[in-house]
Order: sequence, then C-alpha cells, then structure tokens
Amino acid sequence: MTLFRTALVATCLTVAAMAAHADLLDDIMKAKKIRISTDFAIPPAGMMDSNMQPTGSDVETAKLLAKDWGLEIEWVPTTGATRIPNVNTGKADIIVSTLSVTPERAKVIDFSKPYAVLQSVVGAPKSAAIKDWADLKGKSVTVTRGTTQDTELSGMANEKGFKVVRYDDDATMVTAGATGQADVVATSVALVNAISSKNPAKPWEPKFVIRNFDLAIGTKQGEPRLQAKLNEWVAANLKNGKLSDIYKKYYGVALPASMTK
Repeated sequence: MTLFRTALVATCLTVAAMAAHADLLDDIMKAKKIRISTDFAIPPAGMMDSNMQPTGSDVETAKLLAKDWGLEIEWVPTTGATRIPNVNTGKADIIVSTLSVTPERAKVIDFSKPYAVLQSVVGAPKSAAIKDWADLKGKSVTVTRGTTQDTELSGMANEKGFKVVRYDDDATMVTAGATGQADVVATSVALVNAISSKNPAKPWEPKFVIRNFDLAIGTKQGEPRLQAKLNEWVAANLKNGKLSDIYKKYYGVALPASMTK
C-alpha cells in the first residue's frame, strides 16, 4: 500500500507540474499580443521607412500573421546573432527574420513550414575577378555574425584558404562593403544589392551561389500547439497567394511554384 501511495503522489505531482507549465500559444492568445523578433536592418526583409516605421517582406509577413490571429504586435528588434536567444530566453514569442532552416539550428529551436526562400551568395564589386571558391584564396570574406554564412564559411575557411571577418549586424556589413572596408561578402542577394545602392559609383554583384535556404518562423522547442498553428497559417497563406505576393513585392519574383502548391 505504501508503494501504491508513493506512486500515486508522484503521479499527482507530475500532473501538477505539467499543468503549471505555461502553454505559449495560450499565453499569446490571452494577452492578445504576439512578441515578434525581427531585424530592421536587412532590406528588403526588414528596414525602416521614411517615417521610421518598420517595413519589408518579413515585417509584412508578421503583420499578416498578427492580423489573421487578431493580435497586436510587440516588435523585438534583433540582429542575426540574437534572433534565437530572443525566443529561448522568453524575450520574444516567435522569430520572423530571414531565419534559414539548418540542422544546427534545429537542435535548439523549432521551425514552422517554410514561408519564403533565401539565396546565399558570395558578392563583390563587379570589377573583381571572382567566380568560385578558388578565387577567394588569400582574401578576407566578410559575414554577419551568427548567420548561416558565418557558420558555413567558418567551417571551410582553412581548407579554402580565406579569412572570415565578422560584423555584428547586416547594416554594418553593408556599410563596410559600400565604403571599401570589405572587399568580399557572403550574404543574401538583397544585401549585395543594398551595398550597390549605398555606393552606385562602385557597383557590386553576386559572384556565385553558396546555396538556397528555406526561411521559416522560429519558436522555442516544446511548443507543439504553437508550431501546429503556425504551420496551418503558413500553408493557408501559401495556398491563397498572399505570402508569394509579399515576396514578389520586395524581391521582384514570386515564390517557387513548388512552395505554393
């Protein structure tokens, strides 16, 4: 009987502990507010307009989600390096910020279904004779700290014979390219174009593709109801074309047909 009572008490304590664990989706819906971690220094995904209001493809995506769920947005400004810590420390509920799906990140956060794509490239001035990895030998390649480019290039720098230089955010990296502090960058096509826009006298271009990444909404692990609701929302807005319209507005092309079927 003693063993039975001990087991019963242990079971009750376990159930109580589970009940005490807050469900993040419930918390969001009760608060009628969702805290979204977004970088406002990575055009065209996130930026500030002339009135200093957030705009961009990720901003519009986040606003559409909040509208569909009947929620107010609390923006949590971020950089590439702080996106994941923001959700894992409870500072933000979700990440909508050009978050590429990678095996390394999947170990520490959960992802929704992909809602967009990102082409990762090596970029440099048009005058630079760079066409593949071999042409980077002896050069410094600039990345933004904490990005997929940082992770991938750091793992191959010794083998390929180049040095990785890191900046803490995309805006600083873009400025470095435009002012000549950086000669080669590894980033998105959009940010290579942003470098050219800041210094039209010295235009830049993508030199070669590193890889294509799916972009997804990030959440802390252990929130299956939130993840399921995000997946439903992404699927519905891929099907109705709204996510593709947002992407085309800012990137000039529609999402791949394979995503919208």
